[in-house]
Amino acid sequence: MWEARRLVIEPGASFDEAVAQYEAAVPGYPAGEIEGLTDWGQVRAITDRVAVNGFLLYWRFSADRLMGIAGDPARCRVYLMGNHLLAERMYRHDPAAMLYAPLRTVISQVEGEAVRFAIEQPSRQFASFGTPQIAAVGAELDRKLAVLLERLGWPVPDGLEGQAARVI
Repeated sequence: MWEARRLVIEPGASFDEAVAQYEAAVPGYPAGEIEGLTDWGQVRAITDRVAVNGFLLYWRFSADRLMGIAGDPARCRVYLMGNHLLAERMYRHDPAAMLYAPLRTVISQVEGEAVRFAIEQPSRQFASFGTPQIAAVGAELDRKLAVLLERLGWPVPDGLEGQAARVI
């Protein structure tokens, strides 16, 4: 058994600004360029070129549009963010690691409150597999997340601080 650690930060921007900043920093998965390839080296080259901050968006959902029909006024975007090059390093040890890869992130705002960005701490999710190689990638994802937050100018939660300088 393991406990998740939800990291919640306030970007200090409006909802629309936070969404725009995040989506600019984390580009979409280039399906048109990658799907159909049979050479992992080509996949790696494309991914390294596109994932400028180490992550790609595989999926996004405007939950507020659907929930607004029920009268809920909160704003909310849900994302799957990750990097298949890192995921493969876990997959080879246990394909069930895909339960947490890509990472789920949320940008939300309850009416009258601050905008929030939330994610579960990757290292805790992946350490739960009890495989050192998977846990190491989880710790690497913590550091990459810290770097992304720093580049966005958003606060870096305790537990990720000081690690960003180690990721290039």
